Amino acid sequence: MVRDKVRAKLSKEPTNSATAPNGAHTTSEDLLAAILASLEDDKAIEPVTIGLARKSSIADYMVVASGTSQRHIAAMAHHIQESQKKAGHVTRSEGLPRCDWVLIDAGDVIVHLFRPEVRDFYNLEKMWSADFQADAAGGGQADAAGGGQADAAGGGQADAAGGGLAT
Repeated sequence: MVRDKVRAKLSKEPTNSATAPNGAHTTSEDLLAAILASLEDDKAIEPVTIGLARKSSIADYMVVASGTSQRHIAAMAHHIQESQKKAGHVTRSEGLPRCDWVLIDAGDVIVHLFRPEVRDFYNLEKMWSADFQADAAGGGQADAAGGGQADAAGGGQADAAGGGLAT
């Protein structure tokens, strides 16, 4: 049921196709549906799909989901990797030893699996869901309020032109 809704929603996104090493022809939507099905089967908490096709060239989709524990996150990551391996796709992952934040690069789909408090801290959904527009004066990227981006410590201010990254 969820897969049908996702496919209907995503049918409006541009489709990239890829050929798996075993010769199976797949699209990024097929890959996304398989990943979402795996997360649904594993009872992922609040999976969110973000279309990246018009925002970045790194992937077509990003999936962000939480798990109830480090063991739950490790199991979800393992199941995604195994299902993709069986389908002939190569995936790469980071963060499996600690399982606070596991990143799985499946090519056209990037998956982030978090513990809930880590997900709240990094808030990737907000960052990647925002529609950034170039600041005409400074050429930087402005947030929704029109100001600049803060530095990693959170204390930065916008530069004089009103955009860009303050250090």
